[in-house]
Amino acid sequence: MLDLAARLRGLPPSLGPVRLLGVDGHAGSGKSTFAGRVAAALGGAPVLHLDDIASHEQLFEWTDRLMAQVIRPLARGESAHYTPYDWQARTFTAPLPLPAAPVVLVEGVGAGRRALRPHLALLLWMELPRQESWARGRRRDGAEQREFWDGWVKAEHAHFAEDPSRPHADLLVRQAPEGYEVLPGPASTGGPDQSVTQSNSPSSLW
Repeated sequence: MLDLAARLRGLPPSLGPVRLLGVDGHAGSGKSTFAGRVAAALGGAPVLHLDDIASHEQLFEWTDRLMAQVIRPLARGESAHYTPYDWQARTFTAPLPLPAAPVVLVEGVGAGRRALRPHLALLLWMELPRQESWARGRRRDGAEQREFWDGWVKAEHAHFAEDPSRPHADLLVRQAPEGYEVLPGPASTGGPDQSVTQSNSPSSLW
């Protein structure tokens, strides 16, 4: 049985002293939940949600802000400070710290984008078809977000058409009845396929 948490801790640093892990997938595919459980299994690793970096005006054109506020400070071994976006007030709020911890997770649509991949120790892709993911996301957000979702679907489709993440994923994550199944991804060179069935408990990954 592969101990995913131990494997992640054992990765070489990819960004200064940090092992930066990307969790990408379609909107509604379960990235936030999975990243939270991985973070808990790692003893409380920091998680950066790309929903805090994106905005109504820049659904995907946030690379420069991410680099300036997060990537460059972490590369220097310094705590980063990013300004999270308030989606209701439509404004950026007071800066929040992101420590240069041994492992930091960045989760969200575009976490495996071309500009970010060189800084990642590992890229995980939530293996759920886009139509199913989007349907889950629409149900989650309710009818009041219908107009936003119509625009989001078009923007996400265009983003992945131009800058796909899945072909570069080291691991594919599938939700299973008893947790998650983790399989080698298209970019994996780890040998034969292995699967890891993981508990739903947020304190463990097996």
